[in-house]
Amino acid sequence: MMDPIRIVIADDHPLYREGVSRSLSADPALKVIGEAQDAQSAIDMVASLQPDLVLLDMSMPGGGGLAALREIVKMANPPRTAM
Repeated sequence: MMDPIRIVIADDHPLYREGVSRSLSADPALKVIGEAQDAQSAIDMVASLQPDLVLLDMSMPGGGGLAALREIVKMANPPRTAM
């Protein structure tokens, strides 16, 4: 069996984040390893946890998903990203 895909979810709405996290965690091939509520938290979390995939909300505090994406793609081995 392969290792699960490690995911960080970044969204400023806690109920949405929790719902996405629960839905993804129901699949054994996926593992949510972090949840961020703003762009800077997402950047920091991606840098420290090095996920395989990051799900970014387009409009979050701190510049939104695009601001976070600009920093994430500059990292060594950036994860795949979905917005």
